[in-house]
Amino acid sequence: MAEIGFETMAGWKRSHKCGMLTKENIGETVTLTGFTNSVRNLGGLIFINLRDISGIIQLTFDNDDVALCEKAAKVRGEYVLAVQGEVKARGEGAVNPNMPTGEIEIMVRELRILSVAQTPPFYIEENSDVKEELRLKYRYLDLRRPDMQRNIMLRHRVVKIARDFFDANGFLEIETPMLIKSTPEGARDYVVPSRVHPGSFYALPQSPQLYKQILMISGMDRYFQIAKCFRDEDLRADRQPEFTQIDMELSFVDMDDILSINEAFLKRVWKEVKGIDLETPFLRMPYAEAMDRFGSDKPDMRFGLELTDLSDLVAECGFQVFTGAIAGGGSVRAINAKGLGDKISRKNLDALTEFVKTYRAKGLAWMKINADGIQSPVAKFLDEATLNAVVERMNGEVGDVILIVADKNKVVYDALGALRCEIAKQHGLIDENDYKFLWVTDFPLLEYDEEENRFVAMHHPFTSPKTEDLPYLDTDPGRVRANAYDIILNGVELGGGSMRIYNTDLQEKMLGVLGFTKERAWEQFGFLLEAFKYGTPPHGGLAYGLDRLVMLIAGLDNIREIIAFPKVQNASELMSSAPSGIDPRQMAELHIAHVAEKKKEE
Repeated sequence: MAEIGFETMAGWKRSHKCGMLTKENIGETVTLTGFTNSVRNLGGLIFINLRDISGIIQLTFDNDDVALCEKAAKVRGEYVLAVQGEVKARGEGAVNPNMPTGEIEIMVRELRILSVAQTPPFYIEENSDVKEELRLKYRYLDLRRPDMQRNIMLRHRVVKIARDFFDANGFLEIETPMLIKSTPEGARDYVVPSRVHPGSFYALPQSPQLYKQILMISGMDRYFQIAKCFRDEDLRADRQPEFTQIDMELSFVDMDDILSINEAFLKRVWKEVKGIDLETPFLRMPYAEAMDRFGSDKPDMRFGLELTDLSDLVAECGFQVFTGAIAGGGSVRAINAKGLGDKISRKNLDALTEFVKTYRAKGLAWMKINADGIQSPVAKFLDEATLNAVVERMNGEVGDVILIVADKNKVVYDALGALRCEIAKQHGLIDENDYKFLWVTDFPLLEYDEEENRFVAMHHPFTSPKTEDLPYLDTDPGRVRANAYDIILNGVELGGGSMRIYNTDLQEKMLGVLGFTKERAWEQFGFLLEAFKYGTPPHGGLAYGLDRLVMLIAGLDNIREIIAFPKVQNASELMSSAPSGIDPRQMAELHIAHVAEKKKEE
């Protein structure tokens, strides 16, 4: 017998994966490989559960073969094994209905221990409650867990469906560069110093945007790519500094064409992965309506709690909180927590008040409609007619709680938009098995940045304005709507896109509105502006966040569960300790210096 830990597969080939065997294989001799999931030594018999990516199967060692049992007794958790044996039916009373392979076992004739293992820092089991930091430090162990492997396989499956679907619909998969030119709109770029161009830098792409537009000018007609992108920004549960997009661009199309083909794509994904037939076409809603009704441009449509504007009713009520907000250009809006009067206590209302303050609201006014009248701290500031008008507009009935925020519109929308979702979660108003898709359209082309004191593009500078709004681009830029669209699922943005500008003069004008001089526009984007001069098809596109899409399909709320080797909050990778310093010789070759070290020397 070879020394434990140094045996090989020489002369053997795996015949089956562990989870693929069934009663149909009874009587066959098989060769299996995998990790030791568990060991039970009952003296007369030894049972080892062997695990690979397909599942788990029970190995049985009979003490009739003393040498084999002695060897099996040395096996511990996570040892890597190869075995040969016969597939047998489990005896009466020994069937495990909780295992797909629970009706059979392998009567082992020969065992090879390919690799020994130390005791892992946590159990390799499903739905582990181990701290995420420990899981990510030992990610190679975490990825052995069956639920994590299912997540990675699901991601693979969605990518495979995407490739098949877009290929069948005339798209070419084309790679675009990873080392590109940094742009002034790319303040969150990751930059890469050039060794052969001292003092110059590449940027890693936040999107293949300009290259895919160039591909349309090149006559490629339909492009797609499973594109790696990078953005140096603060992380959230559904964001990473490096992420993957299902990216596409189409020529000679309008918005309806793009929305239609993407509905067909999502319909296919949900059918193949979830076995669900989605109803198409999806609902469409203009941005302004989404904000007015839900306080968000990515509304969760699975429940009500819609916003209602009360501004006209309380504009002259004398209550400074309301009148001041309206006079300052803001509004007073409310949601009706219908029938929740008995469930929302005063303590809950205080907690909800603190909740809206995190969205910069100054407070939360409320009215409880009881059988004996209205209970509210603001009732004394409103006359009876105003109070009744508010209740009527809110469709108020006994048992309802009306929740009101007064402030600038952005604050009101943000606060109430988040509040409706919080109440829905707290009170079980969300059907987790419901999938409500929504296209949000007609976004503002621009938004005003108070810090920079200028307009910035809401999506990006290459989005085309709606034709009927073009006259306002010079006189009232904030009024211009974009030919842009986002696809929303249950309150989460899956992806977004737009029809593009494809005319040099209009692109120059757009960049001018964003503060570019003509000279600077050509310096930064001259290759695109020049390309437009040689005949450019009307074109548009869309990109999905692949990992976010898979996360929602899997019913998860953390994108790190879908990515094999994710980053954590500070953009580091715990397993390999990236990012790290580099050798001074490398820095010299790249013509860069460490500022902190330089200051030390000085």
